[in-house]
Amino acid sequence: MEGRSESKIQLLRRRIHAVPDFPKKGILFRDICPILKDPTALTAVIDLFEEHVKTKNWEVDLIVGLDARGFLFGPLLAQRLGVGFVMVRKKGKLPGATVSVAYDLEYGQAEAEIQEDAVTPGQKVLLLDDLLATGGTLFAACELMKKQNAEIQGCMVVIELTELKGIDRLKPHSVFSLVQY
Repeated sequence: MEGRSESKIQLLRRRIHAVPDFPKKGILFRDICPILKDPTALTAVIDLFEEHVKTKNWEVDLIVGLDARGFLFGPLLAQRLGVGFVMVRKKGKLPGATVSVAYDLEYGQAEAEIQEDAVTPGQKVLLLDDLLATGGTLFAACELMKKQNAEIQGCMVVIELTELKGIDRLKPHSVFSLVQY
């Protein structure tokens, strides 16, 4: 099983493209689009996430996907696990009553929100996004889950940029990343 997992990780590494100077000079952008257009690679992502959840014996009621790329992988994992999926969005993108939290970005501030009735107190949630850089967005999502009195089982990302140390900001939560740079 471990050998198969390693070969899936290597497939993902081959599919993730590094794009220099995007979105601005000095940034090395990690593009996941090639994963999305390759059914084998996309399946590998969901397989690896599912294996991790099962290895951890996490009980999960909801997958919480972060705007916007968490929406690409989250529903697939939720379907595989037989659980629901909810969205954490940028402020102003969800209808109805919402709960929000402000957070800092490298270049300013933003707000994330979730529909007020999306998560009920005590539900076990797993947060999912494509990339962990400085940890601001994922930290904000964790804060939203705390406001909702959810039980955070862990956080999962496709890519972690380790030199930015975003994982430190998320302690004490467990963070699982498929590919690290």
